[in-house]
Amino acid sequence: MAIQEPKRRMRGSARRARITEAALEVFAARGYHATAMEEIAAAAGVTRSVLYDHFPSKRVLLITVLQEQNARLVEHIGARITGTGSPGRRLRATLDAYFSFSEDWPDARRLLFDHTDEDDPEIKAVRWGIRETRTRSVAVMLGRDLRNLGLDPDSDTAHAVVELLISGTDGLAQWWARNPSMPRAHLVEAAMLVLWNGLSQTPGRTSAS
Repeated sequence: MAIQEPKRRMRGSARRARITEAALEVFAARGYHATAMEEIAAAAGVTRSVLYDHFPSKRVLLITVLQEQNARLVEHIGARITGTGSPGRRLRATLDAYFSFSEDWPDARRLLFDHTDEDDPEIKAVRWGIRETRTRSVAVMLGRDLRNLGLDPDSDTAHAVVELLISGTDGLAQWWARNPSMPRAHLVEAAMLVLWNGLSQTPGRTSAS
């Protein structure tokens, strides 16, 4: 008679990661209000009681997912921003990194930028905090380039420039989601035509080396 080995119990950290991954997928597809905790539990393959052991409410779960995915985004593009090479090369690499993030983690991009209609004061406050932190983080990473433009990276003007860069790039990512036949390399070139001309100190320059 064969002896069956006892089924290994999933560690709490692994179970929590499975829950947040499932929550990301469901929240991105359905939005906050239309999502029920039961759906997330089913998608994660856990019971409701296990889900509530890790996250006491849907609001806490969404906030956790938002924070985790924003950290993933900043980490993904940060190495390109602070990498070696000329400003033009680093800008090109950063744009490519953002579009690759949108391509590899479309649910994360949608949840961070598209689904912002929760109408919940606490979630709104967290979203604005995430956005401000992201803008400041990118401004710090771009510090050398902003100073070359005569801007203090901690100034409102510098933050406005960074916000324009982030919002404009994500707007193009949204367009790409509706026009997926365009190669990513061509999308990067389209962004460079505008952003590099605007950020370069040499008027009329259209290529980055």
